[in-house]
Amino acid sequence: MSKRPVVLVVMDGIGINESEFGNAVKKAYTPTLDQLWETCPHAEIKAHGLAVGLPSDGDMGNSEVGHNALGCGQIYSQGAKLVNENIESGEIFKNPTWEGLVKNCINGKMHFIGLLSDGNVHSHINHLKALMKQAKADGVKEVRIHALLDGRDVPETSALLYVEDIENFMAELNDDNFHACIASGGGRMTITMDRYEANWDMVEQGWKTHVLGEGRTFASATEAIETYRAESGVVDQDLPGFVITKDGAPVGTIEDGDSVVLFNFRGDRAQEISLAFDREDFDKFDRVRVPNVMFAGMLQYDADLNIPYNFLTYPPKIQYTLTEELCKHGIREYAISETQKYGHVTYFWNGNRSEKIDATLETYEEVKSDVVPFDQRPWMKAAEITDKLVAAIESGNYDFLRTNYPNGDMVGHTGNFEATVIGVESVDLQLARVMKAVDKVNGILLVTADHGNADEMYEKKKKEDAPLKAKTSHTLNKVPFIVYGADVELKQDENLGLSNVASTVADLLEVAPNEHWNESLIKK
Repeated sequence: MSKRPVVLVVMDGIGINESEFGNAVKKAYTPTLDQLWETCPHAEIKAHGLAVGLPSDGDMGNSEVGHNALGCGQIYSQGAKLVNENIESGEIFKNPTWEGLVKNCINGKMHFIGLLSDGNVHSHINHLKALMKQAKADGVKEVRIHALLDGRDVPETSALLYVEDIENFMAELNDDNFHACIASGGGRMTITMDRYEANWDMVEQGWKTHVLGEGRTFASATEAIETYRAESGVVDQDLPGFVITKDGAPVGTIEDGDSVVLFNFRGDRAQEISLAFDREDFDKFDRVRVPNVMFAGMLQYDADLNIPYNFLTYPPKIQYTLTEELCKHGIREYAISETQKYGHVTYFWNGNRSEKIDATLETYEEVKSDVVPFDQRPWMKAAEITDKLVAAIESGNYDFLRTNYPNGDMVGHTGNFEATVIGVESVDLQLARVMKAVDKVNGILLVTADHGNADEMYEKKKKEDAPLKAKTSHTLNKVPFIVYGADVELKQDENLGLSNVASTVADLLEVAPNEHWNESLIKK
């Protein structure tokens, strides 16, 4: 048993960027973080690309893969990489689920719902193309796409590029025996892609748009996007829902005998719409009409809760997590965040498991997030999280405590620079309170981030006189790792990343790291 408690703070979306251009982290007043960086052992570690199991170092990290890596101390093939491998090998099309989807809609339509971009965080347009191509090869006659527009993991007004790309692809596929087209769509922060049950109205609006064909109608997705932009100047992620019609009728409502594939591979924003299709006892909103379809996700987004029942790609089987190892040694754990990141410090941290490893040793607390645009309240629930975390630290009931402050990421995604500065400052203010609590119990504080976001809020200008354009996606920057309260020396190695944190936590808790984990950041 450790004689000193260890507290881990994950500052979501706060990466390291030496440039001041669009850098809300540098712009913010952060005396606590500055003091920690200047006076404590620290290192810069990777939180993107190969270091977290993604296909290449050009792929930005995200909170899900980041917390998987933090919590299991290893690198697993994740998301896009996992799907890529299954598509390239053809395994995805040998899956009984795919065969069932094809058979089910042989006299109907196959629908693909998902984020239409190459952001590689929730989805990739190439995966959609591969599924459509195979659907045609397997005898499907009609395909409809329900396109969720990104502008968050890719440039904020890039939707038309992806619409043109997929429409050109479909034009090459279409012939006398096969027809594919876009049937509906809307911005990812307006319809369908809510997470953690924060705003079921989004999902209901998506259901009405995709399934029932209810909403404002247009002749094409391009017309819808251009019209909405001209009317309100709204960016892609906030575009209202739209329905494509021909001869006065929707071209792709979802009907009995159809098959539906949610081609997003990331789980957090895929679960709620999956439940709407999957559960007979669904009661979050009135679905009005529930078509008899076969529904499948690109992956199973929650294995413990079977969401969804059918899926095309098996998720990584994450073993030997930090929580499993600590439970073996009787280490008492506490995890807390607000709704937006609660699943990250629990489900994703524990290797995509909803259930606790040992309920007698683990305590989890969720602070309900506000259901408002985050740039309106950039402080979010940082103070409330800290109230509970400080009480837990000072209680003496826990040996390892962890939290996530979502501000740098969630406010950063809005593209509002000034609000993001306030969000970063809010985290810094609470970090000072955590430090005081750690001092009271003679504990050790670790401070890191799961990926960057607030550190790069503007797109790089292509022309000197070009107007500033918000960047709402994650970054490829490294993140800090700081140790406060322990006299240690950290390794400085270009290849170290989030997966090295588990062994580091174990070292500080005086527990031998699991043999499967990557090495500790602490020099022996």
